[in-house]
Amino acid sequence: MASGLRTPRVARFGPGRKESFRPGYTEAMAQTPVLPKGFELPLEPRLPRIGSVDAVALEERAASLAKRSIKKEAKVFALELAVRMMDLTTLEGQDTPGKVAALASKAIRPDPSEPGVPSVAAICVYPNLVPAAVARVEGSSVKVASVATSFPSGQSPIELKLEEVAWVVDQGADEVDMVIDRGAFLSGRYAKVYDEIVRVKEASGDAHLKVILEVSELGTYDNVRRASLLAMAAGADFIKTSTGKLPGAATLPVTLCMLEAIRDVYEENGRMVGMKPAGGIRQAKQAVQYLVQLHETLGPDWLTPDLYRLGASSLLNDVLMQLRKEKTGVYQSPDYFTVD
Repeated sequence: MASGLRTPRVARFGPGRKESFRPGYTEAMAQTPVLPKGFELPLEPRLPRIGSVDAVALEERAASLAKRSIKKEAKVFALELAVRMMDLTTLEGQDTPGKVAALASKAIRPDPSEPGVPSVAAICVYPNLVPAAVARVEGSSVKVASVATSFPSGQSPIELKLEEVAWVVDQGADEVDMVIDRGAFLSGRYAKVYDEIVRVKEASGDAHLKVILEVSELGTYDNVRRASLLAMAAGADFIKTSTGKLPGAATLPVTLCMLEAIRDVYEENGRMVGMKPAGGIRQAKQAVQYLVQLHETLGPDWLTPDLYRLGASSLLNDVLMQLRKEKTGVYQSPDYFTVD
């Protein structure tokens, strides 16, 4: 008999009772949600069946790369690169224009006593504080990023999300950090997630779009890879691990999983997509581990703030202390650095 249901089936619900199902009824209910047509990336028609990630191999590879160490000049280069790649972030209910001003000053001159320390890549704020941030970083290389699309939950109608994105871009934001609808993704409504990213990308105009997956809610490496590919197919300039609002944010294995998805896309069509691990990166040693992982997975072309960012609210001072130690041979107290 041909595969699928071609003739009525009989179900018993009690002694002597029978009920006929319509032909094809069960088959229709079991179908995978249809993805929209017109994908630019050949991987996407296979998205719901993208395959499994070997979790053991992934975690062993991440652990192996984390053991590699760099010394002296190479370490100073890595630490300064980490500073250049940082997004200083303040996303609290108590944020004020004054706090954003202090953050911007720190972003432009991370260590006032060391003019050679580079500026960070960007500051990230809530939408209502974008105008204050833009005014404070004017004339510097520091970009302004704004979270949007009902951060951190993503649970709002698409019309409200698009209005928010258009507003922050109109106010001068250089980058937009959106969150995917994890409820839609986890229930298999991939087309809805894809369509939202496409429309947010259109609303972002010339601003760079970072798509936050919130990996701790996705549950598995398979879902992380699937969401990464979906976001890139929809036009993401960056994919980002987390909002930073949940425990279990960025980890080396989950970041490696996303980097490998970026590598596969690059090998498929030559498109270079950026990556941003965020949340839980607090020490200079961790930052170096992430940079080693990046270099070994994607190569030196990705060692630029244009393609890699580190989301951190407490990492910068530890990196500055390590830089001072490498240059002077003396450890500095945290009290010598501003806390913003």
